[in-house]
Amino acid sequence: MAKKILIVDDSALIRSVLSGIINADARFHVEDRAIDGLEALELLKKKTYDAVVLDINMPRMNGLELLRALQKERIHAKIMIASTDTKEGAQITMDCLELGAMDFVHKPDNTMDCRSEAFARAFLATLTAVAESKAPDNKVFTVESIKTSGALSRLAEKHSAKISGRRIVAIASSTGGPRALQSVIPLLPGKLRAPVVMVQHMPVGFTQSLADRIDKTSELEVKEAAEGDFLKDGCVYLSKGGAHMNIISRGGKCMIHYTDEPNREGVKPCANYMFESLADSPFDEVVCVVMTGMGADGTEGIKNLKEKKKVHVIAQDADTCTVYGMPKSIANAGLTDVVVPLGEIAQEIILRVGVR
Repeated sequence: MAKKILIVDDSALIRSVLSGIINADARFHVEDRAIDGLEALELLKKKTYDAVVLDINMPRMNGLELLRALQKERIHAKIMIASTDTKEGAQITMDCLELGAMDFVHKPDNTMDCRSEAFARAFLATLTAVAESKAPDNKVFTVESIKTSGALSRLAEKHSAKISGRRIVAIASSTGGPRALQSVIPLLPGKLRAPVVMVQHMPVGFTQSLADRIDKTSELEVKEAAEGDFLKDGCVYLSKGGAHMNIISRGGKCMIHYTDEPNREGVKPCANYMFESLADSPFDEVVCVVMTGMGADGTEGIKNLKEKKKVHVIAQDADTCTVYGMPKSIANAGLTDVVVPLGEIAQEIILRVGVR
């Protein structure tokens, strides 16, 4: 049975174009259309959809206001943002993700470009991920609700003496990742005895905003990784969008190096490159963390990394994943050492690498 989709957009032309793209795929059917957030809210009170395609700038009630209303009304909906506001670096996109949107696609300013094959392909890939995801719990992330790293740090101090050698944490995430990362990174203590490198599937221009937001709630320094950055303990390096992040060694020190190969696993950045680049690094152990996301990115990279390095793999469990794709692929390949809920990932990392 085709999945039911609600389109929310104030432009009749865009509603028509998006409907054409969606209905041309037998997996989906546009069940309803709404001209603004207020009309969409009334529909969502009465009916359930497999996914909602939401514009941001609309009269009466815009996309952000609708997301807030859904939280207030405790209405669970799987929402993807399709708006011209989701341009490079748009802060409003991060606001939408924090308020419960699952993913986003940039809607071209030119309506004709919305009819292009490239846009249709990207749109349907995002819609597929959202439609197959779990509805969010509408939890609003705040510093107060997630800041318990002090207790975890004290726990780690008891175990740190048993940990030897240099270690690094490498994290991969995709759909649902921006919210999930806010349940992991802020729980890591500033004295973490390892650098953290991270690939979150996002297009060019959005990773800086994500890094800045996570940094505000974290003891660790969180930054968008720049070419030539030397890795240091207690710092998180998020790969920028549109390039593949690698870790290379120079005189015993490790640094960030970007490459421009084509998309791999359909994404750029691709976590496989990050994992594989650590094979020749001076670290004694790589702690790989695979979190929520569609597809299989990370599986091949970890498999290749294990041929040369000691690796400990932490995978997020099915119940807490927005999309149980990447961790499932890791588990099916027999690569996981431990599978835990989202709320326990930080603890697993801390106990594996220790604190200074």
